[in-house]
Amino acid sequence: MNRIHILGIAGTFMGGVAALARELGLQVEGSDQAVYPPMSTQLEQLGIALRQGYLPQNISADAGDIVIGNALSRGNPAVEAVLDDGRRYTSGAQWLAEQVLPGRTTLAVAGTHGKTTTTTVLAFLLQAAGREPGFLIGGVAEDFGTSARLGGGREFVVEADEYDTAFFDKRSKFVHYRPTVAILNNLEYDHADIFPDLAAIARQFHHLVRTVPGKGRLIVNGEDAHLGQVLAMGCWTPLETFGLDAAAVAIARADGGSGFDWSARLLQADGGEFVVLHRGREVGTVRWPLLGRHNVMNALAALAAAHAVGVDPAGVIPALAGFSSVKRRLEVLGSGAGITVYDDFAHHPTAIATTLEGLRAKVGDGRRILVAMEPRSNSMRLGAHADALAPSLALADAVVFLHRPELAWDAGKVIAAVRGQAQAVPDTDALLAALRAQARPGDHVVFMSNGGFDGAPRRFLALLDAAGT
Repeated sequence: MNRIHILGIAGTFMGGVAALARELGLQVEGSDQAVYPPMSTQLEQLGIALRQGYLPQNISADAGDIVIGNALSRGNPAVEAVLDDGRRYTSGAQWLAEQVLPGRTTLAVAGTHGKTTTTTVLAFLLQAAGREPGFLIGGVAEDFGTSARLGGGREFVVEADEYDTAFFDKRSKFVHYRPTVAILNNLEYDHADIFPDLAAIARQFHHLVRTVPGKGRLIVNGEDAHLGQVLAMGCWTPLETFGLDAAAVAIARADGGSGFDWSARLLQADGGEFVVLHRGREVGTVRWPLLGRHNVMNALAALAAAHAVGVDPAGVIPALAGFSSVKRRLEVLGSGAGITVYDDFAHHPTAIATTLEGLRAKVGDGRRILVAMEPRSNSMRLGAHADALAPSLALADAVVFLHRPELAWDAGKVIAAVRGQAQAVPDTDALLAALRAQARPGDHVVFMSNGGFDGAPRRFLALLDAAGT
């Protein structure tokens, strides 16, 4: 059995690569230094050997291929050993493109926000249509119990990340996938560690657009003017737009009609029920557990993409009533002492704001929302989003920031600008203590981080459970 070693195996993307490699019959091992659920749980369930740290000796001598994640840079001991020993290596994105995608109809989901949820909804819709799709999702899909699978059908759905590929390949990961159908969900500035400005990200999105064939389909957020700028650089593929705000049409329909190709009429303010329209014609009513305008947009994008490969939207819309979403997307961990605890991946001001809007619409103004935040992404740590943080938290009644020493900006200004009560604490223990002192029955406490957060969400729930015994 061929053996591969994956460096950075506990990341959401690389963990998916590991699952696919295992399903292909390869012997998979890997190394990482930041290991936490849900990916650590998935790797354990797959029986994949996980070694702590990036020590050269963690790589087996008989590993024929080394797959290197984009979190590893020159100077990393394992990377330097691979280079010095002349071993064969590749990136996760290239491995996927070469080992899994050939011969498949690839549907790629790109955008600053909503990629994981939209990818999961699309895979779910294709499954409901009997297509048995393969997929690689940047999170563990509750409905499938995994973040990746080969699938038995022709379609393969991939979360298409704009982050760079690897230390040796500075193109965005998504240019490797050559999709037949591409969703462009939205475009904002992020990844301040690799992109100097929004124009640099737009250029990468243009490179993705260049790879979509003329017989394929682009599904584009018609409200997003930045995506309009991407399309202005060149577009060679039939285009369909989606959107909710008829007054915010930034990208015209390809057929010259008014409004969006795909739109929705909300029946509930929290986004839990809405009518789907295709070029003004009602095709069905979605009733599902997800919250927020942003998730309505995600659903429209997924329905449009499924339709692009021949799925009848009216036939699969009823299935969304049973959709369970993705771990760490406003995931309810449980309740204790009358307090509901959520784990959420939001780490960009827009995602923070839209998540809180959905929750507020659900719980109403009579319930308090408390936010615990770990500013962990590279953009957050560098302060690229510092000015937008306070406005994004406007719907929170109280905020506790985990202000680690390495944070490069002063949280004091953000705290002062937050509408509700706000404070910064130096460590997770202090954060949990602050939350416990503030939280009262009826509150909703949301932990927001794109990392492990030192297990804080589950630790807080354990504190609540202990208080109730």
